Amino acid sequence: MRIDPNSRNIQGITSFLTFVALNVLYLLTCLPVVTIGVATSALYEVTIRYSDDERGRPLKDYLLALRANVRRATLVYLALVVPAGVLLFSGVFWLSSGSSIGAAAATIAFLASAYLLAAFLFGMALVAQFDTGVRRTVRNALLLPAAEPVRTFGIVLIPVTVVAVTIVFPTFLVVLVTVAFSVGAYASAFLFRGVFARHAG
Repeated sequence: MRIDPNSRNIQGITSFLTFVALNVLYLLTCLPVVTIGVATSALYEVTIRYSDDERGRPLKDYLLALRANVRRATLVYLALVVPAGVLLFSGVFWLSSGSSIGAAAATIAFLASAYLLAAFLFGMALVAQFDTGVRRTVRNALLLPAAEPVRTFGIVLIPVTVVAVTIVFPTFLVVLVTVAFSVGAYASAFLFRGVFARHAG
């Protein structure tokens, strides 16, 4: 019996295993926390490219992108995630006050934090796709969620759903560790490509 390496079944299994390896590699490179930005930008770079022509060497390309994006991705990550964290903390603080003014302030803080989360995801995709300066990347990342609310909702919904489902159903952790982030990034890649095709120029 001969197995055809070019058959659809074999290619499907190979792609699945590649996404599993990519997911595990992504999680490992996120462990220092400060590297979440560059790891996410590298994941987006690989999945955006793969969604375009389904070619390349995802694992090797991921490591190359990790090295190439480290400075810009880390600076963009810090510029967007640090204030998002501050807003999230202040939202919790205001919510604990128990007053109507505190509840209103908490709502504003949570919404602003969610907006910065969306900006962070756009920022990492911009780092992955365009070779521009940090200031311009941050500015564009802050503008795109407002310019593309529908696609932004989809882009944010993917990681939020993954985390929420894992919290509600702990057994989903197996999927989280194996394919959730890589497949989620692949799904987001089509949304990012739509945004960039509309606004690049």
